[in-house]
Amino acid sequence: MWLAEDADTRIYILGSMHALPQGTDWDDGAVGTAIDAADELVMELSPAELGAAAAAFRALAPREAPLAIDARLTGRALTGYRALEASGGSLNGDALDDWAVMVLMGQRIAQEAELVPDEGVETRLTERFEAVGKPIMGLERAREQLMLFETLGPAAQRALLRRAAEKADSGVADVLAMTAAWGRGDVAALENVINEGIDAVPAARKAILTDRNRRWSAWAIERMERPGTVLMAVGAGHLVGEDGVPALLEARGVRVRRVQ
Repeated sequence: MWLAEDADTRIYILGSMHALPQGTDWDDGAVGTAIDAADELVMELSPAELGAAAAAFRALAPREAPLAIDARLTGRALTGYRALEASGGSLNGDALDDWAVMVLMGQRIAQEAELVPDEGVETRLTERFEAVGKPIMGLERAREQLMLFETLGPAAQRALLRRAAEKADSGVADVLAMTAAWGRGDVAALENVINEGIDAVPAARKAILTDRNRRWSAWAIERMERPGTVLMAVGAGHLVGEDGVPALLEARGVRVRRVQ
């Protein structure tokens, strides 16, 4: 967690994990202090948009015409995909766009790693802020977020799907390692994991990470024109590296320091 501040505004910027193991303890200490101090919560999606995400996925995910996974993946990638299906039932990949298959594969791996969305940062923060009547807003809409994937070119989508499928056999271990790195605040380890997965697809990195980080840092700078204390919780991958939100804010002259 980082703190961006000026004379009358504080924005705590918390790196979130969308799903966590049952019983994970993360919202005490400095994070708990920030939660209690904040006048409002800002997340990638508001609670209403989080609720709309599944319907948006169902609307955008289907292909115009089915295409067999066997025609999209070969070798280790196809083996990894089939192993995931064998572990928990069909992913119906033939009927879905490449990006949507990748999303479902990620969800299957998270399930196998026993990561629970109800234990994730967004769910717990929503409960705490709603319990005391503090406002919650979102930086994006669910459909807008999924359109970042939907509008990627075919080559970028296929590359993301292939890389995800090739690493499916180590997916549970990788997810648990990333969760552990997050839990101990190991920014370098998080950055390595994130870069390994997306640096090979520059178009995806630009659309999914860099461009959004720039928009969110611009939002934070604008928000600092008004007094108050804000807790801004976005995926931890958006806060690390030279194009992470804290670094972008510092480059714009905002005072930023890590506080957790």
